[in-house]
Amino acid sequence: MTWFPAFPVFPFRQRVLCTALAAAFAPAFVQAQTPPAVAVENLPVEVSAEVMTGRPDREVTLSHNVEITRGSTIITSDNATYDVVEDRVTANGHILLRRLGDMYTGDTLKLQLEAGRGFVISPTYRLSRNNAQGKAERIDFEAEDRAVVTDGTYSTCEGADPDWYLKSSTLRLDTGRDVGNAGQTVVYFKGVPILGTPAMSFPLSDARKSGVLPPTIGTTNKGGLEITVPYYFNIAPNRDLTLYPNLIARRGLQLGADARYLSETASGETRIEVLPNDSQTKTSRYALTSTHNQNFAPRWSYGWNLNAASDDDYPSDFARTITTSSQRLLLRDLNLNYGGDLWRMNTRTSNYQVLQDPAAPIARPYDRLPQVTLQAGRQDVLGFDWNVNTELTRFWHPDLERGDRFVMTPELSYPILHPGYFVVPKFAMDVSRYALENRAGGIPANLSRAVPTVSLDSGLVFERETKFFDEAGTQTLEPRLFYVRTPFRDQSQFPNFDTAEADLSFSQLFSENRFIGHDRVSDANQLTAALVTRFIEASGAERVRLALGQRFYFSEQRVTLGAPRDDSRSDLLVSGQGRLTQTFTAEGNIQYSASQRALSRSNFGVHWQPAPKKILNLQYRRDLLNNLEQVDTSTQWPIADRWYGVARVNYSLPDNKVVEGLLGAEYKADCWVFRMVGQRTPTATGKATSSLFFQLELNGLTRLGSNPLDALRNSIPGYQLINRL
Repeated sequence: MTWFPAFPVFPFRQRVLCTALAAAFAPAFVQAQTPPAVAVENLPVEVSAEVMTGRPDREVTLSHNVEITRGSTIITSDNATYDVVEDRVTANGHILLRRLGDMYTGDTLKLQLEAGRGFVISPTYRLSRNNAQGKAERIDFEAEDRAVVTDGTYSTCEGADPDWYLKSSTLRLDTGRDVGNAGQTVVYFKGVPILGTPAMSFPLSDARKSGVLPPTIGTTNKGGLEITVPYYFNIAPNRDLTLYPNLIARRGLQLGADARYLSETASGETRIEVLPNDSQTKTSRYALTSTHNQNFAPRWSYGWNLNAASDDDYPSDFARTITTSSQRLLLRDLNLNYGGDLWRMNTRTSNYQVLQDPAAPIARPYDRLPQVTLQAGRQDVLGFDWNVNTELTRFWHPDLERGDRFVMTPELSYPILHPGYFVVPKFAMDVSRYALENRAGGIPANLSRAVPTVSLDSGLVFERETKFFDEAGTQTLEPRLFYVRTPFRDQSQFPNFDTAEADLSFSQLFSENRFIGHDRVSDANQLTAALVTRFIEASGAERVRLALGQRFYFSEQRVTLGAPRDDSRSDLLVSGQGRLTQTFTAEGNIQYSASQRALSRSNFGVHWQPAPKKILNLQYRRDLLNNLEQVDTSTQWPIADRWYGVARVNYSLPDNKVVEGLLGAEYKADCWVFRMVGQRTPTATGKATSSLFFQLELNGLTRLGSNPLDALRNSIPGYQLINRL
């Protein structure tokens, strides 16, 4: 077969292949049939059209239903010319260009296939990564993954008349870096310009990028209108920095910075904010929080947790920033740690800054300067488990007695474990020594004690096959007895640096010492009895758990921190929790006092989620010891087409008032979300901060206004973003 210098006009559709060095069509056709893994520059060019003319080694002219393909680049048009030598396509009439999943249309196209450079006139475009689209006067392709849009629009909304779009004189789309940069930009919403800027950048995916973040606007009853314009520095994939100047109408300009980092050996975050001259207090105010953890050698690590504020009122006046309303003990802690196979060490120094609440003064905790803890232990040594805990602490307080405390607690147990039962006898010894300063006259400065403890933990496990709501599973019945014997030692002259009596709970029922801390070791001759039953699905998941337990005392309590116990048994604890259906879960806890014939503490809660973004939480809490009785309810629920209501009310029954509250609404369109949320948060006894949030989220571009999402997640357990699947 002989090829002529030029193609004749064929009366039928032709499909041929061209390469940059093609001299004949047959070799190229074979290459297309069995394509090897070759570089882009060596990929063949496949062309098809109703009519073809030209020379296969120079230039091919195509017309009627033209299609040109090279790798992931596909061009269709009415007419086109392919320059084989330059590897360039010139096309016009109903242009459609697909490359790397993105799609462009236009009237005229010129494109160099290998380099991906060229332009299209009067184009429209759609990006596959985030479904963004727009139109322009011209798009210039700088490479396969970079394009410059001139006098164009950008939106993630569907349709020819999007609800929102940005219009820019120059829009650079870099899909390789997931970044869009726009110059002289105006953002339109419902045809109304809502934001204008000489330059802006935005992500083309969820990847992080440097640039000015959208301003946040909100209002509080303490500061009035607040406007924050953050700038984000994406320093590296594992490091970033956010600067956020915050203009507070009633107070002045607050400057803030938040730096984060993460590596294989270290992680941390430091956040600082400064108000140089508060127009209300006439003082400079600041807050700082910094955390860091680092492994600097095999088995060795160190870290810190530092917090500070300029004054006691900072959490009340700036409840939406660093210090929250409940954070009035600000910890400063430095630690050094070693973790070995047999033993572990922790060394720390710590103290607290106390932000006093005038209506409810807070006692300052002791400083630890320093505290050294050593732990060593091993399991199954000839059937025995042994453990030794050692602590040496220097306690300091400006007003109270202070001194050194040494504690060593060796423990030895012999667990007997079988599928149907377990028995664990255990022996422990608390050895303590104090060297004290600043004591009142006549009280010894050096004290010591040695208190032995013997305990026996035992239990049985029974199982049977059963059904729960017509689902096959296993029910267990697990009785448990726990006996503790600790002799009395007089500790009335010992100081109290860090010890308190623990609240009664199921975990505390099975503890040898009813105190938290090392300054008191309770005398004990007691037995805890408990019964647990569980319903376990065939998959192994626990469906329901019910438990009750009580402690029985065989001798009077002599070691106390307050009023001594006068009952022969503790309150009865009853607990239940479970997933009753696929959408409904419930839990309840009761502490019943037989002597008072009343519930000392109780809480009940239910969580119902019949469908995504339909959530109802209800909880009741009662604590007679602290005069607390509250009903806490929260919800996220559809209230109309595309409208969702969000609410939370924490109501105090004794005070007959709302302690915490949140109320708002969210609207979900196809490509944007609007949120309006009001929140009331307690900041001190009898004081609260009220905040109002407005936010417009343009999917794939930015969020404008103040951010209520943290408040929604913290207030409504199970809250879900309405623009997420």
